[in-house]
Amino acid sequence: MIDLRLLREDPDRVRASQRARGEDVALVDSLLSADERRRSSGVRFDELRAEQKGLGKLIGKATGDEKAELLKRAEQLKTDVKAADTERDAADTETQELLQRLGNLVHPDVPVGGEEDFVTLETHGTHRDFAAEGFEPKDHLELGQLLGAIDVERGAKVSGSRFYFLTGVGALLELALVNAAIAQATAAGFTPMLTPALVRPQSMAGTGFLGQAAQDVYHLDKDDLYLVGTSEVPLAAYHMDEILDAERLPLRYAGFSPCFRREAGSHGKDTRGIFRVHQFDKVEMFSYVLPEDSQAEHQRLLEWEKQWLTSLELPFRVIDVASADLGSSAARKYDCEAWIPTQGKYRELTSTSDCTEFQSRRLSIRVREGKKVRPLATLNGTLCAVPRTIVAILENHQQADGSVRVPEVLRPYLGGREVLEPVAK
Repeated sequence: MIDLRLLREDPDRVRASQRARGEDVALVDSLLSADERRRSSGVRFDELRAEQKGLGKLIGKATGDEKAELLKRAEQLKTDVKAADTERDAADTETQELLQRLGNLVHPDVPVGGEEDFVTLETHGTHRDFAAEGFEPKDHLELGQLLGAIDVERGAKVSGSRFYFLTGVGALLELALVNAAIAQATAAGFTPMLTPALVRPQSMAGTGFLGQAAQDVYHLDKDDLYLVGTSEVPLAAYHMDEILDAERLPLRYAGFSPCFRREAGSHGKDTRGIFRVHQFDKVEMFSYVLPEDSQAEHQRLLEWEKQWLTSLELPFRVIDVASADLGSSAARKYDCEAWIPTQGKYRELTSTSDCTEFQSRRLSIRVREGKKVRPLATLNGTLCAVPRTIVAILENHQQADGSVRVPEVLRPYLGGREVLEPVAK
């Protein structure tokens, strides 16, 4: 959530942010009104309670008609205090509910617009000319089947559409990717973490995933637990309700977890293969830093993502995501999109978001600097979303005979294997 003081001091900035997101601008005025009622009812409650306490002392000293009048006033005050308390609580509840609906403030340099209004910042690598090499590229599913690596038919039989099995070298390739990604993150100073896949509502809400993203979240009604769509959620909630000493920052974690997403808004999109699925594994970077250091940390996370994709020898571009395509918690987001030859376009492989103080305020995570205590900043960055990375590797490193060359960075984790060979049928 944003700082209410900032809302009161500069409501036009908040309105502009809401407008850039394509969200309800009227929410800002509703929130200002609720906040004003919250503060005024709080002042009235405090005044009435102070009078009530003072009256109690006077009653003990009064006699006769004066005491009777004071007792009459005390009864009225009792009613008024109760009413003021109720009004204060109602206004506070309304304020908090409205505040939870408000997205983070969009960074002023973010391009304004929708999904197609991003700005390309960098392009790395070159697209292979398969025609010049003398063959038509196969898509990842055909390659996966030739290699005995992907089985979507049995995935659908066992669990339904958008589920799959990774088999043989497919399973080994996932493990190689995860180990290589964790090795890179550890070398960069991240603490490896294996995180819970089920979290409580306050953890999910605190990271901003029960707002606009709620339709994609799996909920276990009986247990009132949520399946995470990213280890960002448990990593953000890891220090919930804590005060961290400034000397400990930055704190950097690399979480590995299964991820679950309904993909509710993706009917008919990417139905072939394993590009868009309901369950997948992912290595996620997460940082806790001082608010004034968040933009520099955002650039560091992006550099680590670029380092990873470069090590996989993939052509990719970096985009500055447009305002209306940001998640509610992100002030700014960069995506790294890899080239997918058979689709003839770039597709998102990694992303990194600067969430500034938005999540820490919701999760009550603060930093202590001497006697001063204040919210800190949180950031996240996908290092390796496994299925999409497998898609990009298979398609970009395929050879005419259906085999796939293994990027050098993965070879130590595949027993030195340089090529994935088709299996005999």
